Amino acid sequence: MIAVVDYGMGNLRSVEKGFERFGFDVRVTNRFEEIKNADKLVLPGVGAFQDAMNGLRQRGLIEPIVDWIQTGRPFLGICLGLQLLFTKGYEDGEHVGLGVIPGKVVRFHFSEEGTSEKLKVPHMGWNQIRFRKRDNPVLRSVPQDAYMYFVHSYYVCPEDEGVIATETEYGIPFTSMIWRNNVFATQFHPEKSQQYGLAILKNFGDL
Repeated sequence: MIAVVDYGMGNLRSVEKGFERFGFDVRVTNRFEEIKNADKLVLPGVGAFQDAMNGLRQRGLIEPIVDWIQTGRPFLGICLGLQLLFTKGYEDGEHVGLGVIPGKVVRFHFSEEGTSEKLKVPHMGWNQIRFRKRDNPVLRSVPQDAYMYFVHSYYVCPEDEGVIATETEYGIPFTSMIWRNNVFATQFHPEKSQQYGLAILKNFGDL
């Protein structure tokens, strides 16, 4: 069973539908027992870092999620669900994250002198991913430079570059996917990324 964590923020139905498309048993839940007993766990999300952490805290889900990840079962974070894995986020102040991956979450900042074009924030729309790790099992059948769908103003900066699975260029190269052991997480939205994004969901479900 794939549990999709409901903490009051996120595109839960589209993630659920993405997995259902391939026949997986998927449940959107905030119940401790369902999360504890899940075979795989998905943490989606859109919105603000602090609000998301507060949503998890109010539902008593912070420790269960961290403990679940430490069991070694497959975990997928999507967009804000990637950012929450990190030590700290700097959106409207400094806020503590789940601390699963050492590093920080910072805002895109472009000066007119710093880039050849005036780039908008948030970074929104289709952009390409470039592999840093080619043996990533959830990227099986996804080609180099595949286009994925992004909507975000902040990006992650891992302390250990060894966790970076893909990078994307938007004024600067930024981390668009991480992979460490059983933890996979994307800045882009695979459930909105058509053929190759759905392939990621299927590959994760097949793990």
